Amino acid sequence: PGRPVMMALRSAAWLLGQRLGSLGLEAASPLMAGSSAAAGACMEQVRHASNQAVKQRIRAIKNIGKITKAMKMVAASKMRNAQNAVETSRGIVDPFVRLFGDHPAISAPKSVTVAITSDRGLCGGLNSNISKYTRALLRMNETGADGAVKEQTVVSIGDKGRSQLLRTDSQLYALSVADTYKVRVTFAQASLIAEELLKNNPDVIRIVYNKFRSAISFKPTVATVLLPDFMEQQASEPSGNKLDAYEMEASAERSDTLRDLAEFQLASTLFNAMLENNCSEHASRMSAMENSTKSAGEMLGKLTLAYNRKRQATITTELIEIIAGASALVDAE
Repeated sequence: PGRPVMMALRSAAWLLGQRLGSLGLEAASPLMAGSSAAAGACMEQVRHASNQAVKQRIRAIKNIGKITKAMKMVAASKMRNAQNAVETSRGIVDPFVRLFGDHPAISAPKSVTVAITSDRGLCGGLNSNISKYTRALLRMNETGADGAVKEQTVVSIGDKGRSQLLRTDSQLYALSVADTYKVRVTFAQASLIAEELLKNNPDVIRIVYNKFRSAISFKPTVATVLLPDFMEQQASEPSGNKLDAYEMEASAERSDTLRDLAEFQLASTLFNAMLENNCSEHASRMSAMENSTKSAGEMLGKLTLAYNRKRQATITTELIEIIAGASALVDAE
């Protein structure tokens, strides 16, 4: 509706100029007439350019809002599927925790810290929290009670963790695994990663990941997996494992049985941690995209209001000019 009004106003202004010209009320000199016309054209171009810039920003923010809304819906759909997988995998890990216990503060001369992050961003502070907790663990376990320097290595699962940890702890970096979430996470993937971790013969493996609680709650968590030697040491302590409470019927020796259990526990814990972190990633992305969509809507409302005000100001200015010209015409008659 604004374009016909503008065209009608311009037509009225042109007719007014023709009427003034017929009455001999033209400008005093051709130079003044030219400068007056140039000034009017320049002012009209400035108004038009200002409105066009606002319209372009409105169009861009509308497109951004559509994209973030679509990403939120996709993340919500993926989160529901991932949540079912997480609840299933917890049934594998919980018995190991009840049997062997959890010892995040255990001191070992040789340890591996695994940081599980996502391959993509746009999911809030999910990956930054994991990197922060991983750095804190590395600093806490630099030296033992006797002051001896411990041997530590860092392994990252996910591209975001690799880029963040390489900036501060590149000398400790041993392995990076990426593109694990492009397809569905499987136990075979976790077993292959566990096999690579065991090649360094560590005493303790700490896995840092985001534990999924709800769509708006996920907590950075440390899961500790002990290898057979330290598993035997913990059995003699009050807080140790409860393996000796069960009668073991195995054809192999106790050490071989413990090693098999430790390897299976490591693969199961990695599998659960990757699923937990994947579900937390979708939940965090859903929240981040919801906030982005809300912010885009608020910004769109402000820009629309500013655009309407500028448009109304332009119309009002032209009306004032026409009325002033009509008043001059009436005075001349």
